[in-house]
Amino acid sequence: MTGVVIADDQELIRTGLEMVLATRGLDVLGVAADGREAVEKVRQTRPDVVLMDIRMPVLDGIRATAEIVRAGLPTRVLVLTTYDLDSYVYSALKAGAAGFVLKATPPDRLVAGVETVAAGESLLASSLTRRLIEEHIRRPPPAHGVPRPLQGLTERELEVFTVIGRGLSNEQIARRLVVSEATVKTHVNRILAKLAVTSRVQLVVLAYETGVVRPGDSGRELME
Repeated sequence: MTGVVIADDQELIRTGLEMVLATRGLDVLGVAADGREAVEKVRQTRPDVVLMDIRMPVLDGIRATAEIVRAGLPTRVLVLTTYDLDSYVYSALKAGAAGFVLKATPPDRLVAGVETVAAGESLLASSLTRRLIEEHIRRPPPAHGVPRPLQGLTERELEVFTVIGRGLSNEQIARRLVVSEATVKTHVNRILAKLAVTSRVQLVVLAYETGVVRPGDSGRELME
């Protein structure tokens, strides 16, 4: 059974989410009204997922996410947000959140999202994530050669990194490179380790920040 902690400063939202998740078979291990309490609940209960509101007192959801990621806890952070282009969401993704979901998301889709993140995947609508990143990041100047943060990657790893940034899934990358999905996953894990990040979402952010992927790029032409 998937274990979840709910962090939101509004009691009505906490209660509603707890009811939705519990009635659909998820195990709500705790609730928190601020980011500090959320971090402590995660440390105590080690849930699979924490549903994390961003704007909370004491410690906001961005800093709480960063603490959970830095501590190496197995819990994945799924950000709760009211607006899909909120600059705070961008900061939370950069801090290591596995994805984000709108508070208005229908219950069944919310539960499916929690299960997706619990399984180790990132919850992204790739087009929405690209829009979010493009909205909140300055366009870096065109890079000459390989940007410094990426110089430890092999040529193939850089290729995989680039198409991840353009929104391709492991299945699409495997078809493009004519390799197995298992091989792609191996490349992705090595890239994560070399770049010292914990999620695919952070790779997308880094691809834009380094100028490897530019606003307006997409993976569509790569699949043609």
